[in-house]
Amino acid sequence: MKVIVCVKQVPDTSGKVAVNPDGTLNRASMATIINPDDKNAVEAALTLKDNTGCKVVVVTMGPPPAEGMLRELLAMGADEAVLVSGREFGGSDTFATSQILAAAVKKIGVDADDIVMCGRQAIDGDTAQVGPQIAEKLGIPQITYVADLKVEGNKVTCKRMLEDGYMTIETQTPCLLTAIKELNTPRYMTVGGIFDCYNKPLAVYDYEALKDDPLIEVDTIGLKGSPTNIYASFTPPQKGAGTMLEGADKGTCEKLTSILLEKHII
Repeated sequence: MKVIVCVKQVPDTSGKVAVNPDGTLNRASMATIINPDDKNAVEAALTLKDNTGCKVVVVTMGPPPAEGMLRELLAMGADEAVLVSGREFGGSDTFATSQILAAAVKKIGVDADDIVMCGRQAIDGDTAQVGPQIAEKLGIPQITYVADLKVEGNKVTCKRMLEDGYMTIETQTPCLLTAIKELNTPRYMTVGGIFDCYNKPLAVYDYEALKDDPLIEVDTIGLKGSPTNIYASFTPPQKGAGTMLEGADKGTCEKLTSILLEKHII
């Protein structure tokens, strides 16, 4: 059994956000982090490894510097890593990205007892589309918004969170699961893991490595194969400072009321 986890390197939205003239994010000029929901997916895979001894393979699509993120995940305990990187893949939207990642997962190999995992969604897009699209392209069942996970042989039982409760779903491997933050608390890297991570296998899949897969067509990958086009992208304007009123007496209330009346809020 192995668990293949799809992860994404995303801009650190707590810092500077830079936008190119064409509306795309200037990722090279922004600090990056591992997508939070993806770390929950990695932790779920590592927990399964602790319990069953299965192999954990992490895969990401991105520029060469994304290797650093993969090394971090190897230091956390993953066994192997795959970096999908090529200029032909640049500018891919969720549709094109899922095509490429599905081809990469197929190249890694999905056996009868394997599980593919993703985070619920990426913080730079918030679409929650890539995981389900990968499952569709691989032709395997999927369970999204997983908040609890139990694996017994080929049977997978999940608690799927909803807005007003949850549902318990069972499926068979191979399958794809998307994790949410309620599933677990991701572990930290260990000192030993940091030393060992550079001795673990890290493969690079470029366009040449994946081009023979039926999913990799020139008109279905990259910017050209992306049906989603960015109309506009910009950094939100900084909000002005608020007004603080001191006191808790009648005069303060009257002053607040006059301000709200002046602004036609009440």
